[in-house]
Amino acid sequence: MIERIIEICDIEPVILYGVNNSNFDLIRQLFPQVKLIARGDLLKVIGEPSDVDFFTDRYYRFVEHYKRFGSLKSEDIVNLSDSDSHKSTAELQSDLDVLVYGNHGRIIRARTANQQLIVSEHLKNDMVFAIGPAGSGKTYTSIALAVRALRNKEVRRIILTRPAVEAGERLGFLPGDLKEKIDPYLQPLYDALNDMLPPRKLESYIEEGIVQIVPLAFMRGRTLDNAFVILDEAQNTTINQLKMFLTRMGRHSKFIITGDITQIDLPVSEKSGLVHAHKILANIAGISFVELDETDIVRHPLVIKIVKAYSKEREKAKDSKTKDKTKE
Repeated sequence: MIERIIEICDIEPVILYGVNNSNFDLIRQLFPQVKLIARGDLLKVIGEPSDVDFFTDRYYRFVEHYKRFGSLKSEDIVNLSDSDSHKSTAELQSDLDVLVYGNHGRIIRARTANQQLIVSEHLKNDMVFAIGPAGSGKTYTSIALAVRALRNKEVRRIILTRPAVEAGERLGFLPGDLKEKIDPYLQPLYDALNDMLPPRKLESYIEEGIVQIVPLAFMRGRTLDNAFVILDEAQNTTINQLKMFLTRMGRHSKFIITGDITQIDLPVSEKSGLVHAHKILANIAGISFVELDETDIVRHPLVIKIVKAYSKEREKAKDSKTKDKTKE
């Protein structure tokens, strides 16, 4: 038996429960295999793991239906609770692949084989490195996993971080206060969260410190317990910076480190912490490396062609250097 607490954040509790708990009483009848305890915006689900997972899936279907159609009637609950009889095995598997039901009924899932590998590896390991080109979904998939873990009460907070110095710019030379200087570097993380959490809920989470989006330098000296922590753009960390970050890991935490080793913005004399970590941590139990490629890119089709063109150019440059060394 397991216990899972679902936070009702994407639908008003009164809509889910119905007038005089009419919907909630119906849901209890439809799911006798689990025990349901409702307390405000928290719904406790108790039962066997497979039964709890099954109910959780149906709960998010209720939420998705409400977001799409603006209502949740008793007949909707019945239909959504027993709607798999006409589905194929592939369709059922597709339902299980859903990571998060985002805003406006958006279904967020791992769309490629390597994105799905990030999901499976994170279930087996507490620390996962996801390395791949721009647009391959490594960060988006990781943030979806973090949001799911928070909703399922598997962690108490989400911490997203990235180096605040990129493309040769220095914060000290930019206008504005610290927040105004930092936010542009962290905007991609805000964008992903805005897809997955209602605006008011996200704002509340940030104010309460449940969701923290901070530059890497702010990690020093912290111990990150009961947290889902994501380091983005890790290729732009130095060896010492990445070591500092990795050693912040506390108990009951998950770490995902993402980066693209073809887009290193560090000075030529500085070695990338991500490249170094790949060499020395690959064989440690509990740490997994997932490598994504052009086939995982989910942006405009031109992005795939652009990434391939730069990859070819980089390989040519490597071959040229090798030939020059051979001549010497």
